[in-house]
Amino acid sequence: MTTKIERLSALLGEHFGERAKSIVIDRGEVTLEVAADDYRSAAIELRDRAEFAFEQLVDVSGLDYSAWANREWTRERYAASTHLLSIANNWRLRLRAFAPDDGFPVLDSLCDVWPSANWFEREVFDLFGIMFSGHPDLRRILTDYGFVGHPFRKDFPVSGYVEMRYDPEQRRVVYQPVTIEPRENTPRVVREANYGDVGHG
Repeated sequence: MTTKIERLSALLGEHFGERAKSIVIDRGEVTLEVAADDYRSAAIELRDRAEFAFEQLVDVSGLDYSAWANREWTRERYAASTHLLSIANNWRLRLRAFAPDDGFPVLDSLCDVWPSANWFEREVFDLFGIMFSGHPDLRRILTDYGFVGHPFRKDFPVSGYVEMRYDPEQRRVVYQPVTIEPRENTPRVVREANYGDVGHG
């Protein structure tokens, strides 16, 4: 007897055919990968066709595969993973598309397909630098307006580039280069010179 996710996987394969770059079942979840050019049209079909009926977009996640599985990644670096829910059919799907240009990653916005994509796409833009073509208000949502870079990219320094603080003399918030000094996180224990030697003590 086939399970629900196996049935969903088979339906996706039948409908999308060669447009499905991959359909993977892993840990009880189905992931459909499509090309960037098919991302928006696939989303519309997944929403509108009764056999899929994905009425809700639950989340959009950004992905940076540059150091995936601790080995060199040979494909496109950035992807968006869209998490969908069908209440009518009681199943979930992950729709993933890779941005074709690593230097300037762009995918189509899904805001007009599912309005809930709006803030999620802003978050992906802010943290990963993936642009969403056709988004009605693509601007930062979690970092400050003057923030430089995209902090969830794997090559972004952990300490960042600048820090901000309140300057009482200027009576405003100011930016300055990061002043974090390298430090040990574990306390050093100082023991006498021959501690632990046989016959000592």
